[in-house]
Amino acid sequence: MTAARQERKSRRAIVATVAGALALAAGLGLATTAIRAATTEMVVVNRYTGLAIDGFDPVAYFIDAAPKPGRVELELRFAGATWRFHNEGNRAAFAADPVVYAPRFGGHDPMALARGAATAGHSELWLIADKRLYLFYSAGAREAFARDPDSAIEAAERHWPEVQRTLSQ
Repeated sequence: MTAARQERKSRRAIVATVAGALALAAGLGLATTAIRAATTEMVVVNRYTGLAIDGFDPVAYFIDAAPKPGRVELELRFAGATWRFHNEGNRAAFAADPVVYAPRFGGHDPMALARGAATAGHSELWLIADKRLYLFYSAGAREAFARDPDSAIEAAERHWPEVQRTLSQ
């Protein structure tokens, strides 16, 4: 098995483990807003660090139109993941409305979702469409999405509920 395939498989296992723990917590009545959000958008995290978007600042994609590395001292927990930020203002913006800045579909590639597959997107392959951040597995997937984002988003939304059930198993 290639290293890239092992990484994808491991990411899916982590997401599934987090989803199982969240389901157990909800069953025990321990659900919080962040837990409910995590079950809606299962966030892709780095299996070694627990960081969303590999530690890049999600707000920077919107403000700076580029991925910027977050800082250890500027972390925030949301949806079962640790998010890092480049500056205090970005952390405050995310804390005020994380759904606006977190990658859509938890960072899974919308083009893969459109085919019914869960594939983690990469932090440096991204686009903003309809005021949401999307991450992609490959440059080709990003280019295909850019040609017709509305159709790609619609197809991804159709498959996302079933893909989420697969991830949580």
